[in-house]
Amino acid sequence: MNTNQVKGRVLVAMSGGIDSSVAAVLLHEAGYEVVGMTMKTWDYATAGGSKKETGCCSLDSINDARDIAVRLGFPHYIIDIREEFGDYVIDNFTEEYLAGRTPNPCVLCNTHIKWDALLRRADMLGCEFIATGHYARIRHDAETGRYVVSKGLDENKDQSYALWGVSQASLSRTLFPLGELRKSEIYDEARRRGFTALVNKPESYEICFIPDNDYRGFLRRRVPGLDERVAGGRFVDSAGRDLGPHEGYPFYTIGQRKGLGIALGFPAYVVAIRPDTNEVVLGNYDELASSFTTVHKLNLGKLASLEGRGLVPAVVKVRYHHAGTPALLEQDGPDHIRLYFTEPVHAVTPGQAAVFYDGADVLGGGWITRHVIGEAPAPAAGVAALA
Repeated sequence: MNTNQVKGRVLVAMSGGIDSSVAAVLLHEAGYEVVGMTMKTWDYATAGGSKKETGCCSLDSINDARDIAVRLGFPHYIIDIREEFGDYVIDNFTEEYLAGRTPNPCVLCNTHIKWDALLRRADMLGCEFIATGHYARIRHDAETGRYVVSKGLDENKDQSYALWGVSQASLSRTLFPLGELRKSEIYDEARRRGFTALVNKPESYEICFIPDNDYRGFLRRRVPGLDERVAGGRFVDSAGRDLGPHEGYPFYTIGQRKGLGIALGFPAYVVAIRPDTNEVVLGNYDELASSFTTVHKLNLGKLASLEGRGLVPAVVKVRYHHAGTPALLEQDGPDHIRLYFTEPVHAVTPGQAAVFYDGADVLGGGWITRHVIGEAPAPAAGVAALA
């Protein structure tokens, strides 16, 4: 790596974990002038949960990030974005559950909070670029002029799904140093440099503001009187037959099987949520299958628009760990796409993101607006068969 020529000044988001730390190290050794920054997004003392403070906002993590900066001799800052994070991400999280949808706060945070917060501070500190430890790749397509996010080389760790909402302007200043590396190589890079504490540090997979993974408890603490507000709800089947009481519609999500508190003599799943009537619809696994859904609040990546292109083939992921299903995309408005899956997809959940791929490249994504059980409506573009 070239350490003689400065390639530019880059603000690196450092959580204190191994990925963002190695990202900062690699950029430093590649000749960039690195500035580290750790974002305080949440105060666990106000969450009321039972788990000890861990993860990206803990004092230990902040100190771990600062230790890397001190050892390598670059500046490190801590910024408090709890107010803007809470106002947007946590309010949305609560409102989505109360609307009968299942939110994805990590995608929302990337799209509306972290990138904006980093870029504002980058401008203040004279940084040309920002960088994160995401496993994804980015390139500039000279033909279209677009910045394209692609899957990381290590598909087991790929995080491109969570990045579909980052704007073109933000991508133009973003670096992903880990995109061409596998997780095993990240550990090797840390060991080689003597960062053994990072290698031994457990990774956190919880939502950062719910460290005990009890989202029901979080909602109850966040919305006083919630239990009384949603009392009296009923489980029903798809024909509307009453099956018994439930705890309240916000405490369930489409596809849920465990924790229903009801025995029907067959494996039952949540197939629909009706907040207006406080009903949770239960059914068998087949009733979870959808061949069609719609998405809105689009952000397109590889192409500026799909309008006028008819039915566009893609592979669609409807949640983070979904392997992806072939589909045909039909954009029927500036902010609306209809998805026709070539084979049924289970548990398509309103509030989650649908991300569209052309090979390894992210075409774009949007928020799922509805879960449609049964046959798909005919596409406006018209095809005899979708398979």
